[in-house]
Amino acid sequence: MITARPVTTDDARWMDYALRLGRRALGTTLENPNVGCVIVRDNRVVGVGWTRPGGRPHAETEALHMAGQEARGATAYVTLEPCAHHGRTPPCAEALASAGIARVVTAVEDPDPRVSGGGHAILRAAGLQVDIGLREEAARRDMAGFLTRMTKKRPYVVLKLAVSADDKIAAGAGQRTAISGPEAKARVHLLRALCDAILVGMGTVLADDPELTCRLPGLEGRSPKPFVLSRKRDLPSNSNLGRSGAEVLRGSPADVAFEFGRRGINRLMVEGGAQVARSFLEAGLVDEFHVIRAAATLGPAGVDALAGLAMDRALLPFGVREQEKLGSDVLTVYEARTN
Repeated sequence: MITARPVTTDDARWMDYALRLGRRALGTTLENPNVGCVIVRDNRVVGVGWTRPGGRPHAETEALHMAGQEARGATAYVTLEPCAHHGRTPPCAEALASAGIARVVTAVEDPDPRVSGGGHAILRAAGLQVDIGLREEAARRDMAGFLTRMTKKRPYVVLKLAVSADDKIAAGAGQRTAISGPEAKARVHLLRALCDAILVGMGTVLADDPELTCRLPGLEGRSPKPFVLSRKRDLPSNSNLGRSGAEVLRGSPADVAFEFGRRGINRLMVEGGAQVARSFLEAGLVDEFHVIRAAATLGPAGVDALAGLAMDRALLPFGVREQEKLGSDVLTVYEARTN
């Protein structure tokens, strides 16, 4: 982290605002990062923006458009280094400088090789004051999808499992079993809305016939693109995913993860079943593990949540990030310590 001068309490407040704006874009920006931008002049917000659906316009462009002439002499708080390359639009770094912005505060330097310090260099060359690293940890978490794809060539992988108190996911093989309550199910739909793609195994398709959509009021348009992992079988044409046009992928978890990265997928949600979950865990590809635990047990005839892999062993590479009670269920979010 390189900082031109110590930041103030007001700086932190405005960057927190920019982070909240950037979170609005999670799961909607295709291959682009979910960036937030706040422009402040005389301690007053004159412009705000976040990456729009599909990745354009960028957050800085939106905020500058709102600010207009009041951008001159103002400070821009941006959650990611402004872009430095010419694409469908000119570089945001040049747009900030041309608008007369006096100071730019960013949370994270962009690892994209087309940027990677170039945006900050453009700003400094134009005479702007540049401060880097404010709220870096929070910004890295918010933009983990894009940052992971840039550095590891694969998406940030979120694994979700709903399990009984004795670590089962179904009462028996092939049986559709309701594990969690309505509050937990609503949270799962919200998680789907924050991801670009969602993946299940063919066993889950045959047992549960899922839709894999977000069905929260107002967020129906935020459903992730559905995929099914299968070695040999094709989707049944009369299944929900068969009718919706989900794509079947072949190969190992690593093959699939890198294919998603090649396609520009930033955040991938893996939603089962047991064998798929185990294979992603054993391949070291899970960055975030959401475990929804119910109070009831299903007994020895139930289907193991991780296809024979003990839950306590699976959790060894993870630390608890947060825990929340959802109705009668408990959600624990685990975060990989090394991924």
